Amino acid sequence: QVQLVESGGGLVQAGGSLRLSCAASGSIVSFINMGWYRQAPGMQRELVAGISRGGITKYSDSVKGRFTISRDNGKRTVFLQMNSLKPEDTAVYYCNADPSVPKYWGQGTQVTVSS
Repeated sequence: QVQLVESGGGLVQAGGSLRLSCAASGSIVSFINMGWYRQAPGMQRELVAGISRGGITKYSDSVKGRFTISRDNGKRTVFLQMNSLKPEDTAVYYCNADPSVPKYWGQGTQVTVSS
């Protein structure tokens, strides 16, 4: 059984940085593509960054050049380094497989960027 626990969110001023972590139980996580998603109020959940088992990354246009996804397969952890944060990055951030698996959704971590 896979459980994903996100952490590292918080309140930050525009231009600031945060580093999110996703700790996973279940060894399968080390062998699948993973992603970071976010959901802003009134919006659909969207994939903002993905990383393959081998470390190939992809980003949505809205975060490209500002966010960096990485993973430590041995520790079953996925990270999202977020720099140059903007108010429009305010959302709940989740990690999941890519493509997402419904039963893997966790509670997420709130990121709030003030202007």
